[in-house]
Amino acid sequence: MDVLRQNMPVVWSATMKCWYLPKPDFDLHYFFETLKNHAYINYDALKRTNGEPPEKESGTPVSYPYRTSTKLPEGYLEKLEQKRYSASTIKTYVAYFKDFIHYFGESEIDKLTKNEINAYILQLIKKQKISPSQQNQRINAIKFYYERVLDLPKHYYDIERPRKSFELPKVLSEQEVWQLLKASTNLKHKAILATIYSAGLRRSEIINLRKEDVDFNKSIIFIRGAKGKKDRITLLSDANSHLLKDYLAEYKPKYWMFESPERKKYSTSSVAKILNTATLKAGLRKRITPHMLRHSFATHLLEQGVDMRYIQNLLGHESTQTTEIYTHVSKSSLHKIKSPLDRIFEDKTNNNNKLHK
Repeated sequence: MDVLRQNMPVVWSATMKCWYLPKPDFDLHYFFETLKNHAYINYDALKRTNGEPPEKESGTPVSYPYRTSTKLPEGYLEKLEQKRYSASTIKTYVAYFKDFIHYFGESEIDKLTKNEINAYILQLIKKQKISPSQQNQRINAIKFYYERVLDLPKHYYDIERPRKSFELPKVLSEQEVWQLLKASTNLKHKAILATIYSAGLRRSEIINLRKEDVDFNKSIIFIRGAKGKKDRITLLSDANSHLLKDYLAEYKPKYWMFESPERKKYSTSSVAKILNTATLKAGLRKRITPHMLRHSFATHLLEQGVDMRYIQNLLGHESTQTTEIYTHVSKSSLHKIKSPLDRIFEDKTNNNNKLHK
């Protein structure tokens, strides 16, 4: 209860014998983030109106006990490893392909038709309510077998992909970034957040950053084996350089730039917790993820007039099309466009002034 009273304007109801929060002051995300480490929160009732039954958000939970006993076809795992797929991708592909094998039982998967495979994907969508992202991953796991292991042509296997959704990146204002960093009083935590933002890093990149990857003389950070197994160079800002030097002097990490007390590299979940703590301390009543700092880095550079190609290289994007999404959320690009309503008002005002003369 102390957590509630310290963080929210709760009121005691003598009639109901409970604490309550006035509706205008209620923010679901802030409420959840504040209490998630202190209590289990079931907010299903908030998602429906009175009298309506709870909606199913996803399909019935599925267990996969057969995965441990299901054997992969010869060459499937070996080919994944030869192609140097990441450990997480291999784990996902193996699990999803075992589901595929199990579903068809005694059938020879090499002889399955396109219609049979499409029907399998369709029943996953209908019964398990798999997301578009999972649908794509399952399709890729299946395609890998036919195209890479059996070396069959791509047109042999053509499952219709889910329609891609278009979501604008969520970004913070420069003021909000400043509030986050100011609220983070722990030097190591502040250095982690500042480095993610100032260099446009992914979570995996910040935890895999080594001491030797930061070149203070050249003011660059070397990112090794990033997404797509690609190396790149990004910025080491002056402000972050001073912050990192202070951090190194105090914490003296041995190998990784950011190490746990046990001298191991940080986990991605630890980075998220650091940001959540800073968000609450800063009083920012919104959900902020580490990737939003990367989005904000790109958007703020664009607003400064930095060329799109430079931003593309700093982020490690393969195509400018990926980077161009930030033009949709850049304030500077919007400021160049005048709404037709403003033009109409200007014209009418000028005409009225002329009439009165």
